[in-house]
Amino acid sequence: MIGSLTALWNRVFAVLGRVSMYRLVYLALAALAVVALLLSFFDLVGPDPFPLVATLAVLSAVCVGVDAAAQRVLNLPWRLESSLITAHILLFVLRPTIDLVGLAGIALAAAVASLSKYALAWRGRHIFNPAAVGATVLTLLSLVWPALGASSWWVGTPALAAPVILFGLAVLLRTEKVRVVAVFLVVAVAVAVIRVAAQYQAAGVEIDGLEVFWQVLWSSPFLFLGAFMLSEPLTLPPRRWQQFLVAAVVGVLAGWPIPIGEITLGQERALLIGNLVAFAFAVRTAVRLTLISRGDPTPSVRELTFRVHDRLSFVPGQYLELEVPHRHPDARGTRREFSIASAPADLPLLKVAFKEGSSTKPQSSYKKALAEVGVGGELAITGVWGDFLLPKRAAAPILMVAAGIGVTPFVSQLAQLRRSGDERDIVLVYVASDAAELAYRDDIEASGARVVVFTRDRPADLPAHWQWARGVRLDADGLVQVVPDISSRHAYISGPAGLIAELAPALERARSITTDAFSGY
Repeated sequence: MIGSLTALWNRVFAVLGRVSMYRLVYLALAALAVVALLLSFFDLVGPDPFPLVATLAVLSAVCVGVDAAAQRVLNLPWRLESSLITAHILLFVLRPTIDLVGLAGIALAAAVASLSKYALAWRGRHIFNPAAVGATVLTLLSLVWPALGASSWWVGTPALAAPVILFGLAVLLRTEKVRVVAVFLVVAVAVAVIRVAAQYQAAGVEIDGLEVFWQVLWSSPFLFLGAFMLSEPLTLPPRRWQQFLVAAVVGVLAGWPIPIGEITLGQERALLIGNLVAFAFAVRTAVRLTLISRGDPTPSVRELTFRVHDRLSFVPGQYLELEVPHRHPDARGTRREFSIASAPADLPLLKVAFKEGSSTKPQSSYKKALAEVGVGGELAITGVWGDFLLPKRAAAPILMVAAGIGVTPFVSQLAQLRRSGDERDIVLVYVASDAAELAYRDDIEASGARVVVFTRDRPADLPAHWQWARGVRLDADGLVQVVPDISSRHAYISGPAGLIAELAPALERARSITTDAFSGY
């Protein structure tokens, strides 16, 4: 049973890894909207069908229009999916209506949400969740003009709980925020149950605690808030422990709304405070770079070496987001993530590497633009993230599994260990299509780590501590054959999401597994 669930998990992860984050979130929200519309015909959700359709039409038109106008004025690339995501989130947060004044309020909330991406931003990144900003402004205005409407969070209904969980889980798996949102849900539900129990106790009414728990879980908007709003990567801090703290803060504030005058510190206001906490953890300042050289570590891998002009701090194993402005970007926009291939000790020099696409697969607009950046060209890092970090305990044995260009974070880690004189028990399993595609051989050899190579052909001139796994299949049995003490090691695996899904079962015998997936450029 466990094996079947693991296999299913890996297949799902492989499929999700092939879809861009923005597209997956939009598709999930669109599917949820279709489900809600169908349920509205049977009176299983609050809004009726026509108000739902009318509200979504207004939200989409305003979000798309305002985003398009703002991005044209600011000379930024237009991201249609981002606009539609904001519109769909607001659909479930605001109260759908066909009243003209109410629709005007909805249009105002949509405009404010879209404008907040540019007005409430720092170094090109919005600080607050846009939908939460729009809903909050509308709620505040409703104190003066009630007919405008306010946030209602009608998505918090038992009929939508299962679809929200299903589509939300797909998003969380893709963004790797399952544990973060789980912390939020545990805290929010626990606090809400305590609040309800305290209210009933104060009124002298006996209640069934378990019944209250299920009612809070299925009838509150916590599931939607966590899956589609709290999980937004742009408004979360870079480190996982920081994300857990933000999730707990939002959980407490959402579970026990604090009254402020005639309004309460409800769901969206709780999220805005969490966004502020996240921003305090990582004030996002652009780091200027100058490209000083290009290299070709293998026939298909390209290396870029930059000189860093501003203060930059990172830990080996983390990745950066590189902005390459260009006209007519594709759906994934002008930013991509790259694992850092150099060590912190190499600063102000910084290296990243990526695999060039094949002749049969069209290049993304981003990769084309990056190829046109010449030596001396200036770009910017818009953030550094990641928890793909080695154990702090130096005595912990480590197994690194790199698939193709996924070796780059390990190159950074091994280089930093060598420079700091930190000796560790490390085995690197390096998987490549053929021997010519083994990148950074000299850097890895200099680290002294034991290396097991999985390639179709035999690599030439292997160092003494390198081994070619000739005839060994890379599965659970094969991995135990080349790394007999795998059960004592902490395993790290880096590469494309599809390959990680295929190789993950082979690492189940390790003490722990940490993955670092990327989806291409």
